[in-house]
Amino acid sequence: MPIPESDAALPIVTAGHPALRKTAELVPDPTDPAIARLGRILVNSLYEVGGVGLAAPQVGIGLRVVLFSVPARRLTGAPDDVEQGPMVLVNPLITPIGTETEEDWEGCLSLPGLTGRVLRPRRIRYQGITPEGLAIDRTVGGFHARVVQHECDHLDGTLYPQRMPDMSTLMYADHRLNLTALLAERTTS
Repeated sequence: MPIPESDAALPIVTAGHPALRKTAELVPDPTDPAIARLGRILVNSLYEVGGVGLAAPQVGIGLRVVLFSVPARRLTGAPDDVEQGPMVLVNPLITPIGTETEEDWEGCLSLPGLTGRVLRPRRIRYQGITPEGLAIDRTVGGFHARVVQHECDHLDGTLYPQRMPDMSTLMYADHRLNLTALLAERTTS
């Protein structure tokens, strides 16, 4: 799908859509005005549905562009888990730092209502270019690392269940909330 001429939000495609299965194409010129417009489309699309990240393939556009943010309420307390306002990153590259991994819950706008425990590197270095031409090179951990990895997976046709070590944790989010309440009740009894 070509980049639309308008900044208007696009619908989020769901699992099974061909755009979510393909490797997205490198962007030859990250500062092309059309890429800045794609960034605004991603922001507007995410704003309509809520969430902390979105990749271009999730709106049917097969380019290596992601949007993510790290709100204070999602920080894990890890020393390099830092707050981040909405950032559009073009042609991102991720390098794991060390061998430590951690498992945590994830959800995805392309798998509405589902959640599961995903194993990922604890710390990463990510690099890329903003549509304004700013080179980004950061080392992060915690939720910040998780959201960047999750969004960049979409650029390679990967959905989070493909990274789950135990598929028995894949469930509807409502069931997870019930399970969490049940486990809390058992520990206080």
